[in-house]
Amino acid sequence: MPWIHIDDMVRLFMFAIEEDHVTGVLNGVSPQIITNYQFTKAVGRAMWRPTVIPLPEFAVNMMFGPERAIMMTEGQKVIPKRTLEFGFDYLYPDIYKACKQIF
Repeated sequence: MPWIHIDDMVRLFMFAIEEDHVTGVLNGVSPQIITNYQFTKAVGRAMWRPTVIPLPEFAVNMMFGPERAIMMTEGQKVIPKRTLEFGFDYLYPDIYKACKQIF
């Protein structure tokens, strides 16, 4: 599941504007690839709340439709290759650290 902390997204926009060597499209995602389950666990841990009951796949299908549900249940592996190659440094490359800062 692609994700990025809002502070890193804003910093990435500023990085792309301010750095002359940055050209083209950059993937605004964290370098850490996670699943929806890992995201849910990180949010629960950061909020000191239990996350014992995962959302069933059929419920996700009903709420979001089959095409969007696949993104949530199976994920998309988006890697910020060019972003890293240009030298962008993430403040929150780890989902737990990002959730802890937010919550």
